[in-house]
Amino acid sequence: MAPLESSALTAALAEDRSARAVARGIGRLMARNGVWCLPEMPLRSGRRADLMGLDAKGRVIIVEIKVSRADLLGDGKWTDYLEFCDLFYWGLPPALDRAPLEGEAFLPACCGVIVADGYDAEIVRPAPSRPLAAARRKVETERLARAALRRLTVAGDPQLSVMEPGEGW
Repeated sequence: MAPLESSALTAALAEDRSARAVARGIGRLMARNGVWCLPEMPLRSGRRADLMGLDAKGRVIIVEIKVSRADLLGDGKWTDYLEFCDLFYWGLPPALDRAPLEGEAFLPACCGVIVADGYDAEIVRPAPSRPLAAARRKVETERLARAALRRLTVAGDPQLSVMEPGEGW
């Protein structure tokens, strides 16, 4: 492997470890507050939410995790998530500069900010509620529940992961 490829791979692995640590800290914060999240939740738009969960009031929450400035500034499609949640948060490690999130392009009036490490997290800017239409919330809640149930079932029987879903009853 060429030195340039090796350093790029090392950087990518470090970002992945950092993102997993941020997700773990946010997961702990959410669980303490009665919010249960599923990582890597596919959305109907083709995007994938880093964390998606439900609070005790049935509100859908999405957290988009960014661990580098380049990743944060380079994500021009993040607004696609807003149509799938009542509350949207950015999840960042403590060392990442949060200043860009105050800019107009990041719609600070619509988005909360959570700072997290591998052990815990803190909401530094609460997300304003932007209620979904009841029908959309129902669809997203059911999709989240089915994804969670599938993951739980496959964890208990890995052979199920290769089976094609049937037509149902």
